[in-house]
Amino acid sequence: MRELSGHSSGKGLRVAIAIARFNEHITRQLLDGALTTLKERGVEDKDITVAWVPGSFELPGTAGALARSDDVDAVICLGCVIKGETAHFDYVAAGAAEGIARVGLDSGKPIIFGVLATYTTDQAIKRADPAGLNLGGEFAAAAVEMANLHRAIQDTP
Repeated sequence: MRELSGHSSGKGLRVAIAIARFNEHITRQLLDGALTTLKERGVEDKDITVAWVPGSFELPGTAGALARSDDVDAVICLGCVIKGETAHFDYVAAGAAEGIARVGLDSGKPIIFGVLATYTTDQAIKRADPAGLNLGGEFAAAAVEMANLHRAIQDTP
């Protein structure tokens, strides 16, 4: 039996982050958490690319373009969709989720779903709080682990 797993060292990895500008007061905190974790894990500044898009619905297309690059080992998609009074929330959140999943399947690279879909602004703030939960760091840790797992799979005879 072979057992494969990723590890937490980001040394030598190249990571791209596609980030939504909509709800930037939330997404920028997620970005800060992601960047902090990537650097703590050994990913160098020169190996990090950040691409801003208008909103979460635009994340899949940009994630796909980034994933097609030979200079990227993993892509983290950061966004925040907060439920409002209309069905717009449902379409944007579902479209982002389905599109990001498709990019992962089509590209064969780790594509991390870091889109918060919350019912309230307070819930989003709690999940992005740099002094608290900040899921941006968890999304970055997942990207490092998955990029290393993909390398392990490729290196396995």
